[in-house]
Amino acid sequence: MDWLRVGAFVLLIFYHVGFSFTPWGYQTPTRGVVAWAEIPLLGLSAWRLALLFAISGYASAALLKKDGNNRVFLKSRVLRLGIPLLFGLTVVVPPQPYMGLINSGYAHGYGYFLLHDAFSFRTVGYESLPATMHMWFVIYLLVYTLLLCFALMALPDAWRAKLQKAAERVLSGPALLPAGIGLIFLVRLIPYGWTDIHNLLQDRAAHLHYGGMFLFGFLLRGSVPIQQAIARQWKVALVLGIAGYAWVIRDSLLYPGNIPTPAAWEQPLSFAKSMQCWGTVIALFGIADRFWNFDSRWRVTLVEAVFPIYIAHQTVMVFVSYGLRDMGLTALPEFLTLCLTVAGGSWLFYLLGREIGPLRPLIGLKRHRTRKPVDEKEPALASIG
Repeated sequence: MDWLRVGAFVLLIFYHVGFSFTPWGYQTPTRGVVAWAEIPLLGLSAWRLALLFAISGYASAALLKKDGNNRVFLKSRVLRLGIPLLFGLTVVVPPQPYMGLINSGYAHGYGYFLLHDAFSFRTVGYESLPATMHMWFVIYLLVYTLLLCFALMALPDAWRAKLQKAAERVLSGPALLPAGIGLIFLVRLIPYGWTDIHNLLQDRAAHLHYGGMFLFGFLLRGSVPIQQAIARQWKVALVLGIAGYAWVIRDSLLYPGNIPTPAAWEQPLSFAKSMQCWGTVIALFGIADRFWNFDSRWRVTLVEAVFPIYIAHQTVMVFVSYGLRDMGLTALPEFLTLCLTVAGGSWLFYLLGREIGPLRPLIGLKRHRTRKPVDEKEPALASIG
């Protein structure tokens, strides 16, 4: 699971950089739109966030087992997520909307922006402030964690056992793939429509989707039957995920860019994305168990670096993007330069932050460095039971 988490966040950097070259729009300047760039990004967009929330749920279950107490777990999660969230929203994120305002003619310096506009709760130019940007993910994760903790403390043990058995009954047999695809598709069909605007109070469908994936990951960590079902069915899931992606490509070729899909084809497209999402997530869990269940001297460092790199990566990308805009680069050199500099700058943010004790909690690290690497490995899905 550690390697899957690291891989997912590496893909996140490529996705955010690539987004700047699509017709979908972004807050950073670019050398122009690359017509085919949306094809590989559509290969990620249906499942990347679902996977991250599922992994987060899985990790939460492991941490809860380690802490051994709901209240201890709640306190640790609030500190480990809440402190970096506040630091990110007040220090790391503000340069992003500021650079956007500068690009649109904002005449004030950064100090004035921080004092008068950054936290004014109003719209300045085209920017709604204060901005959350990529830290929305941490906000949602913290909220889901709080709700989970309160539910665990409120529900009697007997109820929790019955809910777990009911979920296992559905997801540990032949219904694993059709049930997951069907539930995601139903979320996309709710009366208010699909929402994924990173607004905590308005993302109704997104909360059902991401919150559901978070709960699935939490359940998966302690469920031998579901783990065994994934070990048996991940190859079929991979085929379904690829088939869903093929339909998404077809739709993109017929209706590229911001051209809307005709109403008659919206539901087939939603079903294809649901199949792509669930099939790919299940396949990746199975692949990670089958091929990535090994240790390495880099594992502990890379896992520790994931959260700080996530905090820094988008702000680094904004600065680099504005620095490149007048250099006359074509799309490919700019894309490669962005990938290397964003990865390198984010890694440097982690390396510097981990060495400064007071900064460690601000970037999501424990206050004191771990002296010895953790040798304990997660059990393989196929070998349990």
